[in-house]
Amino acid sequence: MATSEKNILNRMYLVAGAMFLFAFFVAFKLINIQVSEGDKYKALAEARTERMFTIPANRGNLYAGDGSLLATSVPKYDIRFDALAPTQSDFEQHIQGLAKGLSAELGKPVEHYINTLRKARVNKNRYLLLARNLGYSKYLAVKKLPLFNKGPYKGGIITEQRTVREHPLDKIAERTIGYDRLTEYGRYSEAGLEGAFGTYLRGKEGKRLKQRIAKGQWKPIGDDNIVEPQDGYDVISTIDVNIQDIAHHALLESLEKFEADHGCVVVMETKTGEVKAISNLGRMEDGGYYEDRNYAIYESAEPGSTFKLMSMVAALEDKVIDSSDVVDTENGRVKFYNRTVYDSHWGGYGKISAARAFELSSNTAFAKMINENYKDDPKRFLKRLYNMGLNDKLGLEIKGEGSPRFPYPGDSNWYGTTLPWMAFGYGVSLTPLQTLTFYNAIANNGEMVKPRFIKEIKKWDVSVEKFEKQVINPAICSQTTIDKVKVMMLNVVERGTAANIYSKDFSMAGKTGTCQTEYWLEEGKYIASFAGYFPAEDPKYSCIVVVHKPKKSLGYYGNIVAAPVFKKIAQKIYSDTPITDEVRLANSNPKPVISDYEGYYTKSQNKAQTIPNVKGMSGMDAISILENLGLQVEYKGIGKVREQSLKAGQKLSKNQKIILQLS
Repeated sequence: MATSEKNILNRMYLVAGAMFLFAFFVAFKLINIQVSEGDKYKALAEARTERMFTIPANRGNLYAGDGSLLATSVPKYDIRFDALAPTQSDFEQHIQGLAKGLSAELGKPVEHYINTLRKARVNKNRYLLLARNLGYSKYLAVKKLPLFNKGPYKGGIITEQRTVREHPLDKIAERTIGYDRLTEYGRYSEAGLEGAFGTYLRGKEGKRLKQRIAKGQWKPIGDDNIVEPQDGYDVISTIDVNIQDIAHHALLESLEKFEADHGCVVVMETKTGEVKAISNLGRMEDGGYYEDRNYAIYESAEPGSTFKLMSMVAALEDKVIDSSDVVDTENGRVKFYNRTVYDSHWGGYGKISAARAFELSSNTAFAKMINENYKDDPKRFLKRLYNMGLNDKLGLEIKGEGSPRFPYPGDSNWYGTTLPWMAFGYGVSLTPLQTLTFYNAIANNGEMVKPRFIKEIKKWDVSVEKFEKQVINPAICSQTTIDKVKVMMLNVVERGTAANIYSKDFSMAGKTGTCQTEYWLEEGKYIASFAGYFPAEDPKYSCIVVVHKPKKSLGYYGNIVAAPVFKKIAQKIYSDTPITDEVRLANSNPKPVISDYEGYYTKSQNKAQTIPNVKGMSGMDAISILENLGLQVEYKGIGKVREQSLKAGQKLSKNQKIILQLS
């Protein structure tokens, strides 16, 4: 018996000792956590319940040359409600007033908001969504409502801000305006001017601390940001909104008429290289045409007969021909090895001068001229083209420029037929903008300037950086050669392949182009083009039009498909935008951004609650002001406001409809 009692006592002592050791270990661990590793576990806890969120900065505005908005960042706000933040007495006292205010600002019935707020209180919802995508003035109004005016801790209001990038011109010039977005992989996805000048436009991001609440949601802590975001700089482009509109619609009309696959047009100021308009339209599955890809910059393709200008300049400069030299086009068919060069005119043109061959765009004449004079030394021809800068990229700020391509003697793709085919634009590749840059140099008496899309970077009204004219080549050839080819280009319009666009009211000069593509297809596909400048006697603008794969049964020659687009643009600029006025506008400074902002701010406050006068304002600013005042806005056209359907000064009523007529 004594032995059993002793065994029991031993066991009790063992259990008690084990419990003591366990308690000692727990106490030691608690002290260790509190003292030695306290900071570590505190940081882990905070990381699970608090997190620093990035606030994107407002991007700077992208402006046209005349101050019209091309792209702007608009702040948008989401309003949420922490139903447990207010005390019961505050909640009951202000719920009626809050519901009435929300109904007036957001449009739903008062009872809807009373029921929604009470249900959130019962369900202990700390993150109830009340409104999305509010404008700034509407956000301020909601913030001042009963209960919400007590702030986030006592009133329960939660506001979340983000910025949305909007294009006032909608789809016009969309690819040139571009985008600059941060992808999920932490890299910027860039295109157009937005991407090229993203470092200026982006600004600096801010920081805001948020707390984790139920269901994996995050609620902002406090009403202020830890680090305030800094807005980006404004970028003033060279784009002229009026010329852009003219070019876009002239190209669109041709694409629709000939059911083409895609096309582009560029208008450039001759002296400065400023790009005044650039439109790139591609056909989508629904049959409509949209800004799809920047064809003018990236698409390197065979230029066809527009390259005859380069061939003519090279031959004149090397003095292997003169404009008066006679060439026999034979019967419009000339064979080189096992391949035949054809003229579009059946039976040929007989014996004609080199200048006349240019005007009539004779393939046989050019193939014979270049082959006979360079076949023994084809590198001489290529060297002349290279010296004129045709083999180099333009070095544009906009990403994605296509590479010029020229076969070279000794390369695997150099054949006996390569040289004569190069003479009329086959076997070589250039982008439309590279081709236009050469034509612009001819118009500019030999000075080749780099195409320019940006004039200036500004921080409000303070200039940060200006972009001046850049000369690529001060003289691509002699003035004698320039004078000769200018006469030929004028005659192309007056009596050559583009005589169908001749006008006695204004002068134009240029060259048509028709190039076959996708040769392997049974049904031939073509690229129709026209490049030139106007007015012919004192060029102010150069322009290129390229249309890919028009429907053959409707027309595919450059003079039929592309040249009329060129004429329409020139004619519109002459009639709607007089040249003298255009030069004056191009040399004037854009309206200071700060003045635009002050005018916008004054009208947006509208303390008198009357219809403001928005005539003369840019469409984007006018629409923003009116919508924030609670009006339903419809608009027609683009540009600045010309007419408004509701008279300025009359009493403002919510949900009124107003129609704006833009210039």
